[in-house]
Amino acid sequence: MLSAKRYDILNDSNQAKAKPWLVFLHGLLGSSDDWQEVVEQCQEYPCLVVDLPGHGDSSAINCQSFSDFDQQLNELLHHHNIQEYVLIGYSLGARLAMHFACFAPHQGLKGLVIEGGNVGLNNENERIARAENDHQWAERFRQQPMENVLNAWYQQAVFADLTLKQRQQLVQLRGKNNPLAVADMLENTSLAKQPFLVEKLQQLLTPYRYFCGERDQKFRSVSQQYALPFTLIENAGHNAHRENPQHYVIALHHFLSNCG
Repeated sequence: MLSAKRYDILNDSNQAKAKPWLVFLHGLLGSSDDWQEVVEQCQEYPCLVVDLPGHGDSSAINCQSFSDFDQQLNELLHHHNIQEYVLIGYSLGARLAMHFACFAPHQGLKGLVIEGGNVGLNNENERIARAENDHQWAERFRQQPMENVLNAWYQQAVFADLTLKQRQQLVQLRGKNNPLAVADMLENTSLAKQPFLVEKLQQLLTPYRYFCGERDQKFRSVSQQYALPFTLIENAGHNAHRENPQHYVIALHHFLSNCG
């Protein structure tokens, strides 16, 4: 079973019991610790912070597909007796959260927050190119020194707003990962294998919101292209919850207040 850190509400009032759980999914190379600053500012909600397959304390768990993860997450929610919840995902975690919301049985899902998540590719040539690109990165993770691969990884355009110091910090932090497990997760949940989710999202009855850092030009354009309900996180790039957790939490609380 997936590993997760559980934060129950200490206040045992009826109001506290009525709050939905906040279930957090980190990005590729991350861990549940990435959400710590956000969780600390959401103490009025019970929180479950998940380590994705191949990451953190779930590093020994394999995930073969998006549907496989849907089942793993449902098992985890059942194990913790979580009946009403809001899914909050970043990057890969956002893509997994969207797929779950669109395809998995989820009677208790009360809201969905998508942070910097790609809604999918609607062009076969783009899928082929992405599959090859992800395969090449996976092979680098399998064969080259982790530090070398991470230095190259954080030179990608989506991380263009990072300073040299921020890149160095991320390389050091993410170097704790098992590169073989990361490679498997990268290929098995490649964007090339993700359905194009825009139509499904537009049909969702569950409230959802697309969070994006103001310097994350790529995903700002995604939200605008498909007219997704959008919240801009100021003074942040792709990893908005890490770069500006205070404003992120304000935006999150505003969304939660409208989730019923």
